[in-house]
Amino acid sequence: MDLREDSVRLESLQATSRNMSSSSAFFSANQSPFFSPRSSTCQLSESTRSDAQCNSINFSADPPSSSSGIQVPECLADVGFSGFQKFDHVPSTTLVASGIRSSYDHMGDNGYNVPIAKHRKHMRNHDMSFSPVPISLSSNRRRSYDVYIGLHGRKPSLIRFTNWLRAELEVQGMTCFVSDRARFRNSRKHELRERAMDVSSFGVVILTRKSLRNPYTIEELRFFSSKKNLVPIYFDLRPGDCLVRDIVEKRGELWEKHGGDLWVLYGGLEKEWKEAVNGLVRVDEWKLEAQDGNWRDCILQAVTVLAMKLGRRSVLERLTKWRDMVDKEEFPFPRNENFIGRKKELSELEFILFGDITGESERDYFELKARSKGKNLTVGWSKSSSAEERHRASRSRKGKEPVIWKESEKEIEMESFERQHYQRPKGGQSSRRKRSKKTVYGKGVACVTGDSGIGKTELLLEFAYRFHQRYKMVLWIGGESQYIRQNYLNLRSFLEVDVGVGNSIDKSRINSFEEQEEAAISRVRKELMRNIPFLVVIDNLESEKDWWDQKLVMDLLPRFGGETHILISTRLPCVMNLEPLKLSYLSGVEAMSLMQGSIKDYPIADIDALRIIEEKVGRLTLALAIVGSMLSELPINPSRLLDTINRMPSRDILWSGREVHLLRKNTFLLQLFEVCFSIFDHADGPGSLATRMVLVSGWFAPAAIPISLLSLAAHKVPKKHNGTQFWRKLLHSLTCGFSSSYSKRSEVEASSMLLRFNLARSSTKEGYFHFNELIKVYARKRGVTGAANAMVQAVASRGSLSLHSEHVWAACFLLFGFGNNPKVVELRVSELLCLVKQVILPLAIWTFVTFSRCGAALELLRVCTDALEAADQAFLTPVEKWLDKSLCWKPIQTNAQLNPYLWEELALSRATVLETRAKLMLRGGQFDIGDDLIRKAIFIRTSICGEDHPDTIAARETLSKLTRLLANVETHTSS
Repeated sequence: MDLREDSVRLESLQATSRNMSSSSAFFSANQSPFFSPRSSTCQLSESTRSDAQCNSINFSADPPSSSSGIQVPECLADVGFSGFQKFDHVPSTTLVASGIRSSYDHMGDNGYNVPIAKHRKHMRNHDMSFSPVPISLSSNRRRSYDVYIGLHGRKPSLIRFTNWLRAELEVQGMTCFVSDRARFRNSRKHELRERAMDVSSFGVVILTRKSLRNPYTIEELRFFSSKKNLVPIYFDLRPGDCLVRDIVEKRGELWEKHGGDLWVLYGGLEKEWKEAVNGLVRVDEWKLEAQDGNWRDCILQAVTVLAMKLGRRSVLERLTKWRDMVDKEEFPFPRNENFIGRKKELSELEFILFGDITGESERDYFELKARSKGKNLTVGWSKSSSAEERHRASRSRKGKEPVIWKESEKEIEMESFERQHYQRPKGGQSSRRKRSKKTVYGKGVACVTGDSGIGKTELLLEFAYRFHQRYKMVLWIGGESQYIRQNYLNLRSFLEVDVGVGNSIDKSRINSFEEQEEAAISRVRKELMRNIPFLVVIDNLESEKDWWDQKLVMDLLPRFGGETHILISTRLPCVMNLEPLKLSYLSGVEAMSLMQGSIKDYPIADIDALRIIEEKVGRLTLALAIVGSMLSELPINPSRLLDTINRMPSRDILWSGREVHLLRKNTFLLQLFEVCFSIFDHADGPGSLATRMVLVSGWFAPAAIPISLLSLAAHKVPKKHNGTQFWRKLLHSLTCGFSSSYSKRSEVEASSMLLRFNLARSSTKEGYFHFNELIKVYARKRGVTGAANAMVQAVASRGSLSLHSEHVWAACFLLFGFGNNPKVVELRVSELLCLVKQVILPLAIWTFVTFSRCGAALELLRVCTDALEAADQAFLTPVEKWLDKSLCWKPIQTNAQLNPYLWEELALSRATVLETRAKLMLRGGQFDIGDDLIRKAIFIRTSICGEDHPDTIAARETLSKLTRLLANVETHTSS
């Protein structure tokens, strides 16, 4: 439903309002003989409601006029919260506030823009009896709502919570009317909102500390209590706080400030006010509390209660299914119970994302102050529409200067700020030292940068766990350039959207591959741009551009400034012109605590040894955690551990590339890794399973690795029996008593050892774990023979597309090499054919059809074709055998002649790949390329199988279709 249709309906509603008696602002639809609020003619279908845009209500008092020149009707906008937050689109299921400016000039001290005397007169006219007057009204001129949401206040957190609640209800198919009635002076507007209250099945009233001073909130409480459909939500107070005696007598911290004779502000009688407040006590079934740490639970509970009362069983089933999925898959890692430090960084991230700090984080608050003449920092955004152009001014909670954001069609200009740190000098002087650093106060986007192993992921994970209740879900995305687009599209299951090629943007014509990919990304972005808040965490962003097509990663993200927040960790110095939060090392006390673990009584010599170790490992959090685990697991003191690491010989490794810069300059860290490997080998013999699991992990994808798959690959890596007698004796003295508990090794025991020594990290998925990128880089550079081949063979034998798609792609990268990347693995022809049949073709089709990643799927099939052609050329090359040299009269044979069945299978496999590519070209309108490919496939099939073979006939049918479509294109082009 567009704005024109909504205007007609609402104007008819307004006209009906004018014809009504002025003394009957409230009337009962249930008593009307001509109208039923549950009439099917007035209800949107559930599917229609689910598809309704939930971008938000326009809570501004003066909404911008339509750019098309159409006069927005007076009742086509809903109540304005404040200028703090404006919204972009009005859904068809919501009545929105007046297009005529509402004046705030006569607002009182309490924020009410209706004089108390006038409101008292209004109450007397209605006699406060709420007795409905039956009015004859045609059903096609009347509309009912499932939920009326009443609130009062401008607090940003209240606005965010209300928007989320309303959006969640509408996504689940429940129509809503949201209003802050204290924002209006026009009596006609009040009548419209009172009618919305009367035709709503349930009334949700969001109670804050100032709500009981608001006459309209009291009126809503009395009205819905009388209809026995009141659902109160206590936003920043508890049900036990709403006791009349405590409020009147100003008992307790809360009511010392906000209590007293509040019925005077109500404008009615004391008895009526007390009845309204006491009515809250009688609502035992639906007491919902929205405290700072349970927003998500409160909103889901509210949706569940309302769906149950409205009889929407399908909603309850969806919510139950969604909760089960979130419990299992929301976070990639379990929470680190031993998280140390980073209080300042956590509070800073909270301020950057929310623009406010609450709870315990306030003690770590830093002030932001706008520069008077500061340079602007620009973030390009090419997809902002003119409807989204607006000027927003927000005030920080402690800083008094406004924070101004300017958006235009082509860019978002963000003011730069100075972070002020004050320190009182000695001697009691009042002067202050100032140290400023430019930062960006963000539109819901924050970036953290730092070296590998410094603790970026730990910081993001701790932030996500602390604030996950402020979001519907935390969506974790690996930011590695080869995988980020696939990881982004994997969000489809959480957002419940279909990104397959079947949902083309225009079904009347064949869309190009690029259009299909953009449509898939757009569907995910659209869900993230609703009024439902998500936290999208992009961990380890490698590049600002996508590896496949060099498009900006920013094009994947939802528009900044919405309810969804973006949190990025990266090693890049700058991302999207945003100055990131530079993550520094832990303090000396925190680092010492991390290394010491549970042992706190080391002598001075050992404390000095720990400080030396901290300096030598570059203060990396990862290395400090490994040292702490070694001291906890082994009967060894810090001084002896330092001596052992120093005496460990370092390996000669050829370092190259930007990714190994940190390892190249930190030989002590490499020696620490080798000590760990030596401990594993001593406990389980040379080439232990744990060591081989670490070394083969470097070739897997950055995602969580299944332990069974990793163990299978590790078993395929040959053992090496090397090492000197000296090191065996040394490690035996270090690990006495340790090796006995690991006498029998198994997959589970090896995995447990890796977790205990912090070389691997446990995953929330059962049977999976992760490795830090530093460890994986070292494992690759260490150059263990056969490790990459073992990984490819393991994936080929046990890999699953639905469970291990990232690792299947990693195997393809090693086997074929994409772009300028060299091939790492060489397989025999028989192994290659098996891989093509069981892995490559299913992966390409699944990627194309399910995720609309047309370019990646076609590129995979192209490099696979090249590999098969290279193998075919090798088969046709003459082969000389030593035995044939003495037989001059015998002709030289080829591999195709020596292995005819294998050569035929190779040729047919190549034909299958060509035919698959041709069929996919049909989906993108590239008929000329598809025609050439299918002809090659037909030639191969005809030569080997004959013209009457079913596969040859099927290929010819594909050729006929391509030829017909190509002819149609040429005809339209010529005409």
